[in-house]
Amino acid sequence: MKSFKKAVLVAALFSAGVANAALYQFNLTGDYTASWQLNSTVTPDDGAVGAGFILYDVEGNFPGSAIDYADLTFYNADLGGGLEIYDYYGDLELMLSDGPQLYSGSEDAPTFSLGSFALTEYGGTGRYTLTVTNLDAGPGPGPGTDPAPGEVPEPASIAMLLGGLGLMASMKKRRAAK
Repeated sequence: MKSFKKAVLVAALFSAGVANAALYQFNLTGDYTASWQLNSTVTPDDGAVGAGFILYDVEGNFPGSAIDYADLTFYNADLGGGLEIYDYYGDLELMLSDGPQLYSGSEDAPTFSLGSFALTEYGGTGRYTLTVTNLDAGPGPGPGTDPAPGEVPEPASIAMLLGGLGLMASMKKRRAAK
C-alpha cells in the first residue's frame, strides 16, 4: 500500500506542468504593414543579454518578403528598443525601427508587452504603430488585455490538488489508527 501511495504522489508531481503561453497577435501599421502571431513567452533562436533577441522564420504577412517568413529582432531599450523585420530568404531588410522595448524579462526568457507602441524608422522618417493583443483574452475594458473570466484549471493542476488531498487523507487515517 505504501508503494502505491508513493507512486500516486510521484505521478501527481510529474504530471504538473506549466500553463501554456497565451497567443498574441502583432499588427504593424503605418509606412510598412505586417502581421504575425507569437506566444506571449518565446525561446529566442539567438540574441545577446542587454542587446535583444532574434526569432528566425516567423510565419506571417510580411509584404515584400519572398515567402511570408521573416526573422524578427526585438531590441533592448539600451539599444534604442524597437524591432527589425528581415527577409532571410530574399536577403532584404523589410523594416528597422527604434522605439520602446517591446518585451519584459531577460533576453533568454522574454515576455512580450501588450498594447500599442509608436515606432520610428531607424535613421529615417518612417512612422509605424505596433499593436500587440492577446487572442486568448476574454472580454473586458481593454481590447485583448484582460484575462478570461472563470478560467478552467489545467488537468495537471487538478491532479496536484487531488494528489495532495489524497496524501493528507492517508496521513489522517494513519494518525487515527495509532
